[in-house]
Amino acid sequence: MRRNFPKSGSPLTYLQLKLLQSVVMTTNSQNLPSAIKQRSPLDKSLDSGFITLTRIFALAIAATLLWITLQVAIGASPAIQKFGTDFLVKTSWNPVNDEYGVLPQVYGTLMSSFLGLLLAVPIGVGTAVLLSENFLPSKARIVLVFLVELLAAIPSVVYGVWGIFVLVPILTNLGKWLHSSFGWLPIFSTPPTGPSMLSAGVILAIMTLPIITAISRDALISVPPSLRQAAIGLGATRWETIFQVIIPAAFSGIVSAVMLALGRAMGETMAVTMLIGNSNNISASLLAPANTISSLLASQFSEAGGLQVAALMYAALVLFFLTLAVNILAEFIVLRVKRL
Repeated sequence: MRRNFPKSGSPLTYLQLKLLQSVVMTTNSQNLPSAIKQRSPLDKSLDSGFITLTRIFALAIAATLLWITLQVAIGASPAIQKFGTDFLVKTSWNPVNDEYGVLPQVYGTLMSSFLGLLLAVPIGVGTAVLLSENFLPSKARIVLVFLVELLAAIPSVVYGVWGIFVLVPILTNLGKWLHSSFGWLPIFSTPPTGPSMLSAGVILAIMTLPIITAISRDALISVPPSLRQAAIGLGATRWETIFQVIIPAAFSGIVSAVMLALGRAMGETMAVTMLIGNSNNISASLLAPANTISSLLASQFSEAGGLQVAALMYAALVLFFLTLAVNILAEFIVLRVKRL
């Protein structure tokens, strides 16, 4: 039967279109179960195989992690049996006398990582706000995004070489002024001698900056536009909207970016090894040389033998559990923030 629809502009046109849409949706929803039942055996087999394959991959990841942990623990077992938990609180690392302790390295790992985050978080989040809130022209924003991504692609050894020949001389001159002017502060109490905790922290800040910026930018962009519009509609200024609405809404994503950057900083090896000074001492001064667990492993594993190998494996196990603890803490913080 031929039906005569009203001409365009008729008041019934919109109602008839909505009615037609509802009829089509109802028809499709009624036919959906039969369409599913009519799937071929090949499609069902492919789906079952894909699900099985994903389960195998998930189990393979867990099994690989467990296997690595067991292998490192087995290699570290002689040192674990000899030193026990005293390995975590001793400050001596003397291969000649077989005396080992990783407290200075644990301190250096945590201190350099947190120093890097202290410098990188304000700059990274600020850059993310700059890129997400259209403060810049589109071409300038594209160039800045490219430069941030380029920082993440530079090999760590290149950062290390640049740090030795460019960054360390600059920070040494700055350290001399800080020591002469603020030497009464514990963090500037020692005269600079070259590679130091400060240089390692600065290079870690540069290396973690792309992670914080990229993930924070994605979190800020994902904030619904309706929140911005509602805040502006209530009379909030642009900066009030950013600091009181947008950043709190994206805070869980920003926290995830910071914790991911912390994990990267704790495991960084080559650049830190070249810039931290590799001194197994604990000092409150940022101008003094220090050491990290990853730097210890990189600098001594090739020459180690006997109990020293087991001690290095023990140190690697400590670093693994430190990183694992950071990741668990990150998940806990993100969940708590999302519930607020």
